[in-house]
Parts: sequence; C-alpha cells; structure tokens
Amino acid sequence: MADLSRRALLRGMGGTGVTGALAAMTGCGVPPAYVKEADRQGADRSARDRKLVFANWPLYIDVDDRHKQRRPTLDAFERHTGISVTYTEEINDNDEFFGKISPALMNHQSTGRDLIVISDWMCARFVRLGWVQKMDRAAQPNVAAHLDPLLRTPHFDPGRTHSVPWQSGITGIAYNRKKLGREIKHTSDLWKDDLRGRVTLLSGLDESFALLMQGEGVDITRWKADDFYRMTDRIRRLVSEGHIRRFTGNDYIKDLDSGDVLAAQAYSGDVIQLQADNPDIEFVVPQEGAELWAESLLIPNLAEHKRNAERLIDYYYRPEVAAELAAWVNYVCPVPAAREVLASSKDKERAALAEDPLIFPDDAMRRRLAIARDITSKERPAFAKEWNGIVGL
Repeated sequence: MADLSRRALLRGMGGTGVTGALAAMTGCGVPPAYVKEADRQGADRSARDRKLVFANWPLYIDVDDRHKQRRPTLDAFERHTGISVTYTEEINDNDEFFGKISPALMNHQSTGRDLIVISDWMCARFVRLGWVQKMDRAAQPNVAAHLDPLLRTPHFDPGRTHSVPWQSGITGIAYNRKKLGREIKHTSDLWKDDLRGRVTLLSGLDESFALLMQGEGVDITRWKADDFYRMTDRIRRLVSEGHIRRFTGNDYIKDLDSGDVLAAQAYSGDVIQLQADNPDIEFVVPQEGAELWAESLLIPNLAEHKRNAERLIDYYYRPEVAAELAAWVNYVCPVPAAREVLASSKDKERAALAEDPLIFPDDAMRRRLAIARDITSKERPAFAKEWNGIVGL
C-alpha cells in the first residue's frame, strides 16, 4: 500500500493558465488549434507492434514493496497480453505537461505517447481542442459495465467517449476535531469565529471553486457567472478580515498535522494518509455537497498504438485489478465492484479498505457528490484574474 500520497508530493497548482502563446491560444480558443474528428486517428500499429507508451503521475500505480521497479498489475497485463508497456512518471503538473505536448498536437504530430493521465479540468481543454481520440467502447466491455455512474457524464465529455477515469477523489474539508472541539458539517462552519486565522483554502482555481460555491447553495453542475462572483465576494471579505490564514497547495497537510491550522479545504486521498498518523484528523463532505473529480486516461491524436491503449484501459476496469490499484493508491475507486473484491480478502487491512468511505463512498455520501461544470476557455481569463487577485498569485 502506498505510504505517501501522490497528490501530497506533486500536485499541479490549479491550472490558472499556461504561459505565453499557449495561454493565449487556449484562453481565446483560436480556431486553427482545433483538430476535426476525422483527422485525429493515424495508422494503428497495435496488431504488429505489441507495445504502448503510458505517461502517468508519480506514485499513481501499485508497486511491489520489495522490488520498487515492479508494478504488479502492469506486469500482469504484459504477461497476459504480450503487450510491452513503456511506463513513464513524467506528469508533475497539468499545465507543465500541456506545454510539453501541445506543440505536437497543435501541429498535427504524434506526441510519442499512446496514453496519458491528466486532471479532468485539463481533459476538458484537450477534448474541446479536439486533441484526443474517441475510444471504441465496444472493445472495452469492462469500462462499459463497471465505470461508476457518478463519473459517466462529465460536462466536458458527455458519455465519457474520449476519457476514462483512472482514479477519482473528493474535494471536501479536513479538520482536527479534537483541537477544534466541535464537528464541521457545513462549509459555512469554516467561517465561525473559533476558526479565525486557522483555516486554509486551496490556491488553485479549478481545485477550489466548486466546494466554495456549493457552500453558497449552488448546483455546481450548472453554475453561472453570478454564482462565481458571489462566492469570490465572500472569500475576498474573509481574506480582508484575516479569517483565512492562507491559500495552499498540498502544504496544508503539514499545517493540519502540526496544529497550526484546524481546518482546511482538502483532498480525500491526502486525508487517508494523514489519518494513519493522526487519528484526530477527520474528512467531511459538507451537507451542501462536495466536488467529485477524476484524473482521466486519454488517447492523444495520432497515437500509434490506440487499440493496445484501449486494452490497457479496459484491463484496469476489471474489478479484481481495480481493487489492487485502489488498495495501493487509496483514492476513490472508479470501479464500485472492486469493493466486494477487497471485502472478501483474508487480509484484514485490505478488507477494511472496503469500508473506507474515502475509497468507496457510502450511499449517503454519494448523494452529496457532484461533478462541477468546468470553466470554459471563454470564461477562464476573467475568472482566473478575479481568483488570482484574491489569492495573491
């Protein structure tokens, strides 16, 4: 099992923009960047060239504890299919990776990668630009059968035709119940006087806005500009009053652990790791709701091994394989059927994971989760300027 959260080590800081010409191009939606569906697929060499290149984030796949170079689920895929996988941990930041591969995609060239994993708010950018291929769901029966219904219809990719979640998670609230001396049930509980100067929020626009809007009673699947500005008005006021201590990346983890901060906007996957060392830390999905997000698999345009990539994606949607991955990475599993696999384990620690709502949310929690409508390229410049002005970026 992972002893360190991947998100806690390396996390894109919110994607408020890509520098230089790429930022202008994506922010303004320059038409020449768009690639039509008919021009996205190249000659697929999968049948004769049994390999693929898979780019992922660090610490985001199961590893053999005794042999760190071995990845049990990936090794099993290679043995069973005869497909050799070149696995790289090269994605450390969504914007940075976008900058690395966008010149090739914009110029209708291969990226040299058959499969990539990026956050859904960035997936939205790729899908809108026409830079990823539609997958053949007929060749992916496990995805069709086992993908969590909550993740099937994101605003940017209805029906998940161009993306498949690798892992999922929740942006909610983490707090030290013992030191605070009370429960947190609502987002508005963060604004009470006993938390003045002891609260942190996430600095990234895409990571932070949805939960804060939900605290205002907004349906984040269909939020409007007025909802956004009403939320930022409140946050600006709380900053000026000294209520919000600061805006953070993943460094909120050490603040919570040390007790310098008593409550923080937080990711569910990080809190599982925190709780192992500090059982006083709790994670809550507020009564008004919390954001369910995913980091998803995409097949870039002109990938040379599309069929092989589709096979790998479908392999990870087998419940027994999804269970192995979930037991190691400790994020919300996008394959609910994996819960029964873990529950039947003779290993008590693995079996206990089936009852962890931060890996398999219970029905009550699931009813309060929603996928936010993403920020469009037209909206992004003004919204990023507004948010960055508050955060101080």
